[in-house]
Amino acid sequence: MDFRAVPGGKSQYAADADVRRLCRKMGMVFQSFNLFPHMTVLQNVIEAPVTVKGLRRDAVIPKAEELLRKVGLLAKRDNYPGRLSGGQKQRVAIARALAMEPDIMLFDEPTSALDPELTGEVLRTMRQLADEHMTMLVVTHEMGFARKAAHRVVFMDEGRILEEAASDRFFDAPQHPRTREFLAHML
Repeated sequence: MDFRAVPGGKSQYAADADVRRLCRKMGMVFQSFNLFPHMTVLQNVIEAPVTVKGLRRDAVIPKAEELLRKVGLLAKRDNYPGRLSGGQKQRVAIARALAMEPDIMLFDEPTSALDPELTGEVLRTMRQLADEHMTMLVVTHEMGFARKAAHRVVFMDEGRILEEAASDRFFDAPQHPRTREFLAHML
């Protein structure tokens, strides 16, 4: 597996070992939760530290419980994902990603499958992470959240970056006509 990056327009490749090392520093939260349905909430959170990092189960349980408390789901630790709401599943997914102690969190449309009330639960958790200075890369259509939580915003349309700016400038004075059109419909 090779990883190709295009910083400044120049393609660069990284070896498998470099890619694995980079991936260990990232947490990923998918729009479809991707929880293991045959595992409890607690088991979902401890699986990666045990399997990937080789840590002992009894050593990671206190940290997993702390993360579940942080996302407001410690009381659900023995439930299976099928008994959780969408917002609860997404917060378990966030706790699971945090269990790997990442330097950066990647979120792919974390609220797209949720109703407004459940979206609020997830966004509050993400806002808490932002307040704790967690670096996050978030793909979202939640412009209100982006305005409050983001330092920088990158606006893409049809796979192309149309605008990149500090959050305040992006929302208060967008430069690209497509950005202005999008924001007029979203805000």
